[in-house]
Amino acid sequence: MSHIQLDFPFAAVQGQAAFKKALILTAINPLIGGVLVSGPRGSAKSTLARALANLLPANTDGPCPFVSLPLATSLEMLTGTLDIEQILNNRELTFSPGLLSKADGGILYVDEVNLLPDHLIDQLLDVAASGVNRVERDGVSHAHRSVFSLIGTMNPDEGELRGQLKDRFGLMLHLDTQLSIAQRVEIVRSREAFDRDPQAFIDQHQQSQLQLAEQIKLARAQLSSISCAEYLRVEIAQRCQQAGVEGVRADIVMYRAALAHCAWRAAEQISVEDIDAVQDLVLAHRRTIAASDNQQGNHSDDNSQPPPEPPTQNNHAKSKGAFSRPASDQSPEASSNQGAKPPTAPSDGSDWGEMQVPQKTLVASEPFVGLSGELNHLFGSAKHNPDSSSDLSGAKKAAKNSSSPVNDSERSSAKGAINWFATVRQSLDHWPALNLRYQGKKQVANVLHLVLLDTSASTLAQQLSARAKACVLEISKRAYIGREQLQIVGFGNAEVQQILAKVRAPKELQPLLNSVDVAGGTPLRQVLIQAKKILAALLKSSASMSVRCYLITDGRSRAQVGDLQLNVPTVLIDIESSGVKRGRGAVLAEQLAAHYLPLQAFGESL
Repeated sequence: MSHIQLDFPFAAVQGQAAFKKALILTAINPLIGGVLVSGPRGSAKSTLARALANLLPANTDGPCPFVSLPLATSLEMLTGTLDIEQILNNRELTFSPGLLSKADGGILYVDEVNLLPDHLIDQLLDVAASGVNRVERDGVSHAHRSVFSLIGTMNPDEGELRGQLKDRFGLMLHLDTQLSIAQRVEIVRSREAFDRDPQAFIDQHQQSQLQLAEQIKLARAQLSSISCAEYLRVEIAQRCQQAGVEGVRADIVMYRAALAHCAWRAAEQISVEDIDAVQDLVLAHRRTIAASDNQQGNHSDDNSQPPPEPPTQNNHAKSKGAFSRPASDQSPEASSNQGAKPPTAPSDGSDWGEMQVPQKTLVASEPFVGLSGELNHLFGSAKHNPDSSSDLSGAKKAAKNSSSPVNDSERSSAKGAINWFATVRQSLDHWPALNLRYQGKKQVANVLHLVLLDTSASTLAQQLSARAKACVLEISKRAYIGREQLQIVGFGNAEVQQILAKVRAPKELQPLLNSVDVAGGTPLRQVLIQAKKILAALLKSSASMSVRCYLITDGRSRAQVGDLQLNVPTVLIDIESSGVKRGRGAVLAEQLAAHYLPLQAFGESL
């Protein structure tokens, strides 16, 4: 007898009312395009996603399907491919459906979607928006219906989803994990009761489950009969325009979500109430202009029934960087005059008589246009030339002798994996002999830009800190275009701090950089030691990753660093601007075997 998995009831989940609302709306109208939820581990993301399937109507094949998409899924597994069994037995080209077919009429769940390859995300989002999966490959053309509710979850600590992919999810929210003591106690009590007797717990909430399922069913049936007044269409357009969204996808999704919310209320015409209820879910990941204080946010109301009433707190104000300090909320002038301490000499003796000064925050100046071209000259573009920079292993690729014999395994390794789809199709005329076809070897650039940013007090002079941050913006822009990773480590005030953890380069970095304080001495040796630790850890996890290191500093340090060469392509960007230069930047670059790049090379009158 097979074991039947019993899922935690949707109606029994404590809190997360905003997430419940988003799930129900996309269940009513799958053309919304799915839900992306960002939150830490243990916040009921997967529990609610799986529980939603039990509320949806069954299809002709049985209960509503719940399909989980593994991170290791191939494109063929997702979209479908040839039925090898039919080919071997009957020599017929038959299409074998993939996960997108299995998810039709149900839930397609992607845990840690930010770790899924971009080409798979593109494919499943295209299908989620159109409701049709089209496969055109190797002379085989096939299309089938695939209407499902797409749910993607991600932990922001493990890296962000690219902006253009995030935009293609219909709705998004950030889970609030701030639970009261009473809520935490009740969650543990409910889970204990479910684990002790799952069926009894499910029976206890059966009435609420049936009521929710019936409401979703009726709302689905009512969608086509709901109307929308012209002034409300204008209202949707105005709200999207005021949020500074790119394109009109937000307008379309807001209309579809408002339509679903109206159907949930069993109303016949969309109202402002429906638009208010879905606005934040639609704009959370698309807004480029900060919401005003009187706009509504995404905080959940744990006492409301799903979908909950529109929340009342703004959750979309731009957040500060992870390493910002409360003192930086004040203006630079205020922070420099309040609570100032007498200056003290640096304890490590590594700086040029640099004195401790109060912390100060400077915004990044305009990016240096010439910097990108110079970096391209030094490093090339890993996106188009993956071999242009050294990998962590430091091993050079050996030249291959084309005249030497190679066996099948060597040939496969050189060309990539065998493409069984094309192989079988090309071999039907001379069966059973196989004319092997290989997939092209994909040149995937796995590049990390490691930025070591000087945040010491000496960079306060003549806005050097602002110009240093502008350099980081230019590096980040290059990494973003190349779909490469970025990590930023700051060193100043006698300490090393991580400003940005290793993630795919974000589209917008300036708010984070502007929140970084500038103060104290220059712990140059410490940051280089930390960089070597970072590189050693990467070597263990991914020896093929290419790293480019940028040391951005004014060189005001007496430290000797010849023993701390990083053994990866490194460039020292010298931001020193005094009339009489000390020339330490060039000396440090020589000790580190790094390229030396003074900002004055770009014609800047520093």
